[in-house]
Amino acid sequence: MKMQAKLFLAMVPTVIVLIFSGFFASSAISQVSLLSQAIIKDNFLSVLAVQRMIDAIDRLDSAALFRLTGKASESVVLSEKYGKIFETQLQIEEKNITEPGELEAVKNLRDNWKFYQDNFRLFCSLSSEKGLMEYHEHLYPLFLEIKKNTEHILNLNQDAMVQKSDRVQLMGQRLNHFTVLVILFASAAGILFSIFWGRRILRPLSVLTQTTQRIATGDFEARALIHGTDEIAELSREFNLMADQLVQLQRSSLGELLLAQQGSQAAIDSLPDPVIVFDLQGDLININSAAEAELKITLKHKKLTADPAINPVLRETIERVGKHILGGKGPYFPRSFEEAIQIGTPEGEKFYLPRGNPLRDENQVIGATIILQEISRLRRFDQLKSDLVSTVSHEFKTPLTSLRMAIHLLLEHVVGELNNKQEELLYSSREDCERLQTLVDDLLDLSKIQEGKIQMALQPISAESFIEDVIASQRLLAEEHGIELKTLMESIQVQADRERIQIVMKNLIINAIRHSPPKSSIEIRLSRKDQKAKIEVVDSGAGIPPEYQSKIFEKFFRVPGTPGAGSGLGLSISREIIEKHGGEIGLISTQGQGCTFWFTLPLA
Repeated sequence: MKMQAKLFLAMVPTVIVLIFSGFFASSAISQVSLLSQAIIKDNFLSVLAVQRMIDAIDRLDSAALFRLTGKASESVVLSEKYGKIFETQLQIEEKNITEPGELEAVKNLRDNWKFYQDNFRLFCSLSSEKGLMEYHEHLYPLFLEIKKNTEHILNLNQDAMVQKSDRVQLMGQRLNHFTVLVILFASAAGILFSIFWGRRILRPLSVLTQTTQRIATGDFEARALIHGTDEIAELSREFNLMADQLVQLQRSSLGELLLAQQGSQAAIDSLPDPVIVFDLQGDLININSAAEAELKITLKHKKLTADPAINPVLRETIERVGKHILGGKGPYFPRSFEEAIQIGTPEGEKFYLPRGNPLRDENQVIGATIILQEISRLRRFDQLKSDLVSTVSHEFKTPLTSLRMAIHLLLEHVVGELNNKQEELLYSSREDCERLQTLVDDLLDLSKIQEGKIQMALQPISAESFIEDVIASQRLLAEEHGIELKTLMESIQVQADRERIQIVMKNLIINAIRHSPPKSSIEIRLSRKDQKAKIEVVDSGAGIPPEYQSKIFEKFFRVPGTPGAGSGLGLSISREIIEKHGGEIGLISTQGQGCTFWFTLPLA
């Protein structure tokens, strides 16, 4: 029997269950529907007709009262209109008698209606005094009798509707319970048969799987012994033929190539750090055992986005590094330990620093190799160093304040007069104290920002306003250096911490002033770009050599040979502040043609 026939046979019980269940449910629904239609046919039309008759007889009584009050024309209109309505609805009720006792009630109603019509005509022909007597003696009692007849018929039909509705509900519940039992029984029978038949179908596949696993472990003598004429038996014969060819291939020169490939895989598997290899389309083509064990990356998902087990931060980092390399930007090197990502592994939390290199075939890039260097120990050492710097800076703060105060008191001649040489030494000491105080403050600020102890108070502010404030505070310094500060700004509202952003602007403007030649100008620009505000500080200094531009925002870095007494922390602090705002910071520089430092902020 072919596999298609076997699969069809396995589906037969399910199809039978569905057909049987559907037929039974349809039959039950039809019975309930017929009962519901019977209620509408037998009683609802009668209820509707009786209610209209009650309304019509009330109107006819109103017509009689109109005539008694002298409104004969209105009485005629009402009596003709509602007399016809009553007669029409009574005929409908006479044709829809379905309940016991309803026939007698309808006959009584017909007789009373006939008497009422005769008396109403007599009433209309009498004078006012006689008409009033006629109304009270005959017409009004007949009106009450008709009301009583109609209400009796209405009650008969309403009671019948309630009883039939209860019967329909009870029948529906019984049918529902019975339907559920039938479906459960049929489903259980179908499932048992499908399981039995499915095991028979899948048993050869289990044999084939076990044989494949043995061959995968290196046992090339294993064979799948499956008898029959279906597709799986044919597949097992082809599989055994392939195994025979693998044995021959292992003994041939191609086997050496496979051994070389296995050796290459063994080489990257021996690396302790996770290694990931992509092709030009960004698909995974190889990983080592560390990437599989520690990062839960598998080759069955060619796209990282298709693997739900991968940490989202790790996925974003790998894709970013891969785009950098495959975009033709060359190798990727991390700027600092701050780019390390934290990943939970079976051995606990670890930190990985991404590095990347292009995979080349001669001079053509054909992929990218990413190594995630495990730096947990190094990061702990870096954290210890940062903690030490923060602690030492904090401990410096108190004695440094005392030293500055002592020098200030001496220069103010509070403790006695000083000669010129002593004043000169004290002025020099005060400048060194101020420089040291600035360094300590910068170190403490940077430490607090990195540790998240300083929260950004983001609020809508005018970018033009805070830039003008910083320019005003630095205009005197610019004039001392013979430099003109120019602006080219739009009116833009940004979401920012005014105090922290002013620190960034101050750092950029002071750096531009320090490195610009006298009688030059610095331009501060404010514009919109890509749904963000972009601020640029453009100077005409010597510029920054290309080999130092990637390090300019690192802590304590200063371009060799640069004049000035900066600590090398201003730009690092600026980067931290801008990234906390969700913006970016960078520079554009050509040596000998000045620098453009820029950063972006989100719009308010």
